[in-house]
Amino acid sequence: MIRSRTVIVRYTTSQRVNHWINAICFTLMVLSGLSMFHPIMFWLSNLFGGGQWTRAVHPWIGCVLMVSYIGMIVQFWRANLWHSEDNTWMKSVAAVVEDDEERIPPVGHNNAGQKLVFWAMILLIPTLFLTGLVIWEVYFGEATPIPVQRAAVLIHSTAAFLAIIIWIVHVYAGIWVRHSMRAMTQGYVTPGWAWRHHRKWLRELAADPNEKTAIRKRP
Repeated sequence: MIRSRTVIVRYTTSQRVNHWINAICFTLMVLSGLSMFHPIMFWLSNLFGGGQWTRAVHPWIGCVLMVSYIGMIVQFWRANLWHSEDNTWMKSVAAVVEDDEERIPPVGHNNAGQKLVFWAMILLIPTLFLTGLVIWEVYFGEATPIPVQRAAVLIHSTAAFLAIIIWIVHVYAGIWVRHSMRAMTQGYVTPGWAWRHHRKWLRELAADPNEKTAIRKRP
C-alpha cells in the first residue's frame, strides 16, 4: 500500500500529552474506585499496594484528573461548540454505525458524538470531584454532616457509572474508526482520512491561510 507523504496535524503535542494524562488518571480512578465500590472487586486494590494505599491515592489522582480536564476544556472547547450540521449528523447516526459515507453529512474538527462525550464529561468530572471532596474523610470528613456525605456517595457513584459508560463508548469509537488512534498517538491524519471522516474540517484547513501550517509533508 502506498502511504501518503502529505499529513495533517490534528492534535498538537501539548494536546496529546494532556489527553493521555487525563486518560491514565481516569483509568486509575476507575480501577481504584471499583476496588472500593464492592468487596468482589477489592482485589483491584492490589494494583495500588492494598486497601489503605488505594483509599489514600484515589482522591489525589482525582485532583490531577480535574486539573488535566480543565486543561482539556481550554484546549478543545472551541472545537466542540455545537453547530447546525451536528443536528444533521445525529439524525444520520444509523448511517454512521453502518459506515455509509454517502448518507453521513460533512462535519468539522469533531462530530456530534465526540462533542457529546466532551460536554458530558464537563458535567460529570466536576461532579465527581466535588462529591469526592465531600466524602474525603481525611480532610473534609468533619466539615459535612453524615446525611450530606451519604447523598454525595450516591451522586458520586451514579456519576462514576455514567462516566465509565461514556468512556467505554469513547474508547470503542476511537478503535472502531480506523487510524483514529494514530491521531492521538502521533498527532497526524492523512488527507484521505480527513476527507472521509471530517470533510468540512479539511475544507476549512484548505481555505484558511492561517491553517496552512497544519498541512505538511511526512518527515
